[in-house]
Amino acid sequence: MKTAGIRAGPGGVGPAAPIQHPSGAATTETQDEEHPVSTGKGIDTQQATHLAADDDQPPAEASADTGGFKPDAELPAASALGAFLEAPPSGTPPEVVEALTLMAGDPADPLPPRLYFETVEQSPVAISVTDAKANILYANAAFEVLTGYDRHEVLGKNQSILSSNATPESIYQQLWRTIQRKRPWTGVLINRRKDGEDYLAELTISPVLDAAGRIRYFLGMHRDVTREHELSVALRQQKTRIETVLDAAPVVVVLLDTDGRIILDNQEYKKLLGDLRGREPLALLRSALQQQAGFDPLERAAAGEGFRDVEISIEVPGNAGPRWLSCSGTAVNESDSSLSGYFIRGDAGDQRLLLLANDITGRRREIERAHLENLRARLAEQQLAQGMREALTAASYQLQVPLNMIRAASGMFKDGTGNPALFADMLGQITQAGETALATLHAAMPTQVPEAGVNVNVNELLRHVLALETDNLLAAGIVVDWQPALVLPELSGHKNELRSLFKHLIDNALQALYEGGGSQRALRLATRALDDAVEVIVEDNGPGIPSGLRLKVFEPFHIGWRNRRGRAGMGLALAQEIVNQHDGAIEIDPDYRDGCRVRVTLGNVRARD
Repeated sequence: MKTAGIRAGPGGVGPAAPIQHPSGAATTETQDEEHPVSTGKGIDTQQATHLAADDDQPPAEASADTGGFKPDAELPAASALGAFLEAPPSGTPPEVVEALTLMAGDPADPLPPRLYFETVEQSPVAISVTDAKANILYANAAFEVLTGYDRHEVLGKNQSILSSNATPESIYQQLWRTIQRKRPWTGVLINRRKDGEDYLAELTISPVLDAAGRIRYFLGMHRDVTREHELSVALRQQKTRIETVLDAAPVVVVLLDTDGRIILDNQEYKKLLGDLRGREPLALLRSALQQQAGFDPLERAAAGEGFRDVEISIEVPGNAGPRWLSCSGTAVNESDSSLSGYFIRGDAGDQRLLLLANDITGRRREIERAHLENLRARLAEQQLAQGMREALTAASYQLQVPLNMIRAASGMFKDGTGNPALFADMLGQITQAGETALATLHAAMPTQVPEAGVNVNVNELLRHVLALETDNLLAAGIVVDWQPALVLPELSGHKNELRSLFKHLIDNALQALYEGGGSQRALRLATRALDDAVEVIVEDNGPGIPSGLRLKVFEPFHIGWRNRRGRAGMGLALAQEIVNQHDGAIEIDPDYRDGCRVRVTLGNVRARD
C-alpha cells in the first residue's frame, strides 16, 4: 500500500483536515500547535493518556470475553472521564466534549475504542496516516517491516521518503488529482526501502474528511507485489516464447475443446486457411480422418486417447494434386477454470485435443516420382531384355544357314568327294551368311540413351532399391541391417545406372543367401564418406566366394551359381562398368570370412567421350 511515495504538490494541498473516527463521527481538531502530534505512535496526547491507562492493567486482569481488553467502564480513567462528560465544567469547548465522548465510547457497545487502534496496529497490511500535505502522522508495525524504517524515523516526514525515481511523474500527478477530488486512488508505485532496495507497492489512498467535508488526513495502505509482478512477467514471457515457437513451427498446430471449437492455432493453420480460400481447415481435417482413417479425433481425445502419424489427403483449390498431411493428436486434460473447480481437479469435460498436421506432400510426390523412375527403369530393362531375346533369336536363325553349309562341306570332305573349287565357293557363302547374321545381331541391339550426370545422394538411391526389394526380402526371411552415414556428400552421377549397380549387388547377395540355405539370413548395407568419394558396403552371411574366383566373377558371362537357369553372367560385369564410369572401384573383401562383403567406392562421374 502506498501512502509511501506520496509527494505534495508544488503549492501544497491546503490546510490540515480532520479525521473520520471509526465509529462514524468526525472530529474537528486541526493539526497545529494547540493539538500537537507528539506520541511515538502518531496519536494525540489525550488518546495516549487513555491508552496508557489501559496498558497499566496487568495481563492477568484482562477479560477473556473482550479479546484481552478490559471494558472502558471498568477502568479508573474511564470512570473519571464518564463523570466529566456527565457534567462538563462551564466553558468547556464543544470540540473537546465531542472528542472525549468519542474516546469514552458507548458503554453499551461491545467493541471498546482501543480495539480499533489495535486492529490497525496489528494488521498485516502496511498502514499509515498523513496530514493533508502527506506528512506521516502514524505508521503501523507492518509498515516498519515492509519499508525497513522504524516509525520514529518517519513520523513528521513526508511520504516522499519512500519514493523511487523509477515511478513516472504522470502517475503521481494522476494520484494527486484523484485524492484532491476526495476520491480514493488505487494503483502501483515503485517504492524504495531504507536499505535502498526498490519494490513494487500496490497502494490504496483514501482521503479522510472532517464534518465540513474538508480533507484533513490521508489513510494509506500498501503491500509488496514485487513477487506477483515477477511471476506475471515470467508468465507473459513464457506465453510469448510458446507463441513464437508455435508460429515458427513448420507444422499446423491447433488446440480444440471437446465441442471442436478452436482455442489456439498458429501461423501454419492460418496459412492453410488462406490456401483453402476461407474454408475452415479443421472441418476438412476432421472429415478426412473420419473417412480415410476411420475414427473421429475428438472422440479419441474425449476418451483420453491420441494417435500418431496418420496420413490423410485433402483437396486444395489450385493444386495440381491432393495435399498430403501426416496428422498426430494428443489428449490434453486442462484444469477446471470455474470457481467451483478451485480446490479440485477438472473432470473429463476439460479434455482438449492438440492436433498437429505436417505437410508431407513433397515427400509423397518424391516417393511417387521414385516409384515412377523405378518403373521406367524396370520397363527399360524389360524392353532391353526383350530386344536382346529378339536379336538372339534372329541371329540364331540366320546362323543356321552357314552352319548347315559347314556341315555339308565337312561331309563332302569326309567322303572324299569334295571339289576344292566348290569348297571355296561354299566358304564364301558361309562367310557372307555369317556377316549377315552378325549385322542382323548388331542392328537388333537396343540403343542406349546417354544419361545426364546430376547430383545424387547415395543413401536415397539405396533406400529406393531396398523399397523395391522389400517383397523379396520378406519372402526369403532376410533381416536387413541398414547403416547409412548420417551425413553424406552428394556426388555427380547417373541415377539410373547407380540404381542398377545397387540392384545387381543386392540381387547377387539374395541369390547367395538362397543357395547358402542358412536358417538365419542377414544382409547388411552401409555407407560412409571418404575424402572425395563415398563408400558402399554390401555384406551377406551366405557361403561366400572362393579366393580363386574373386576376380573371375567380374568377367562377362561368368556364372558361379548352382542354379544357372535364366542367368547370363553379366551382373557383376555391368556393375564394374558402372563403377568405372563413376571414377570408383569395386572389390570383394578378402579378409571377410563370414560370407561375402563387396566394397564399392564411388567418385564423381566421368564425362562421356
